[in-house]
Formats: sequence, structure tokens, C-alpha cells
Amino acid sequence: MEIEILDVKNRSLGKCRVQGDTTVKALKNDVEKLKPALTIHRQSIRLEPRGKTLKDSDTVQSLGISSGGKLYVKDLGPQISWKGVFLAEYAGPIAVYMLFYQRPSLIYGAAASNPISFTANVAAICWAGHYAKRILETLFVHRFSHATMPLRNLFKNCSYYWAFAAYVAYHVNHPLFTEPSTPVFYAGLAGFLVSELGNFSIHMLLRNLRPAGSTVRKIPVPDANPLTQLFNFVSCPNYTYEFFSWLSFSLMTTCIPSLVFAAAGMYQMTVWAIGKHKNYKKEFKDYPKGRKAILPFAI
Repeated sequence: MEIEILDVKNRSLGKCRVQGDTTVKALKNDVEKLKPALTIHRQSIRLEPRGKTLKDSDTVQSLGISSGGKLYVKDLGPQISWKGVFLAEYAGPIAVYMLFYQRPSLIYGAAASNPISFTANVAAICWAGHYAKRILETLFVHRFSHATMPLRNLFKNCSYYWAFAAYVAYHVNHPLFTEPSTPVFYAGLAGFLVSELGNFSIHMLLRNLRPAGSTVRKIPVPDANPLTQLFNFVSCPNYTYEFFSWLSFSLMTTCIPSLVFAAAGMYQMTVWAIGKHKNYKKEFKDYPKGRKAILPFAI
């Protein structure tokens, strides 16, 4: 049977021959043949011009489309791979921070003759280590549900991370930077290191939860690693550990800009965590009722 493909402005792109078991994913290849500029990653296939995006696994039969039916496609615009975006947004903060740390004379002028403090040295290692971990996780740990995202996200995400890197680095590496007391410094450093390890532990658990090439979804539960026990209390412990990392970094450096960065990140991660928490409860009828989204017993 034949169905007509239109854009969201009701302009016909052509017709495709399909069968009942033809999936949306297969149909995207046919749409690309009709209009080569619309690569499969730029397409949002819909039943109505303003309708929801259909799943790649949906079939023509399951959607109730008969011969002579119509489907609509929205152009999502230029795309970039998720890995590409993550690598750019994580490599940037290392480069920006190191500029302030290793070339202070370019930023502070003559005042840069003062020696870098011990706290600033450790902070630079922690900062670079955090983003190096993220880069390695992007390359070897994370599995992405979608191959691409809109290209505009690259500029938005990089602006956020790179600007905050400059904001924090300027203050921590400043010649007039005042070090915290020894107990405060080591408490912050210990909290940072434990939180980083906890974040990595959660990412590894989530990776092992879904076999490579699979779309299987399961309720995440703690494994033998004690740092994964946070799953007993929240749906997104990776975000919880991420927030604790930057909160600890702020304590270690007693740096207000770092605390602002932690607060901004916490706000965004809370939004993401609440959305994921709701999806978990909707998808799994037996989802643990006592879990919160990101902060135990609170949010």
C-alpha cells in the first residue's frame, strides 16, 4: 500500500510504498530518498503536523494507517552526535581553567608574581580530573538512546560550561585568593573524591543495566558496590553525587563562584531528575514508592 508523506506545513514530499510491519525507522530511509536533505536524524515523524514524535519501533499497522493515509515529518534542523557535544563541552572547561592556572600573567598581569597556593594546585587537579573522567565516560561508558541532538545545543551547552570554568578559575587562581583552614580543605577534598567515585559507580551500574545494542529498560537497583546504595533513596543518584562533588569543591576552595556553579547545576539536574523520576513511575508499576528524584527524603 501507499501512504503520503507531508511536511508540517501540509506540503507533499511524495508517496512511499509500505507494508503493515514497516517501522517508522525503516520509513525514515524512504523519506530521505524523497528529500535527501532530510537525513534520518533530522526527521520527526508524526501522525499530525503538531502531534507527538512517533517511536522508531512503531509500525504502520500499530499506528492504524491504511492505504492512502498520511504521515507528517518535521525537519529538526542540523544535527550533531551526542558524543561530539559532550566531548566539546567537557574538553573546553579543562582548557579554560588551565589558562588561568598555568598562564596567570595573561589574566592578572604583574600581580601574578605571587606563588600559586596549595589549595589552588589541588583544585586545578580536581577540576581537570572531573572533566577528564567525563570525557572518558563519554567515550567508553555511556550509551546514548539517540544518535544526535540539534546543533544549536552545542553552543548553548559549551557556553554554560566554558563560562563557568572561567568564572570559577578566575577566583580560585587569583593572586589574592585566601586559602581555607586545613580541616575545611581536607573535608572538602574528601567529599569531592568520594562523590566522584560514587558518580562513576552509578554510571557503571546504569551501563551494565542495558546490554549493548539493546533497548531493554529495567528498574535500577543497588549492586555490591556500597556507593550504589543511594539508589534505595533516589532515582538519579548520579546527579546527587554530581551536586555533592561541586558542593565539596566549593567547601575545599571556599569559593563563592564555585558555589554558584554548584547551585546552577543542581537546579538543572533537579529538573532532569524529576522528569526521569516521573517516567520511571509511569513505566514501572512496581517502582519503589519511597524513592525521591535527587535528594533523599526531600526532592
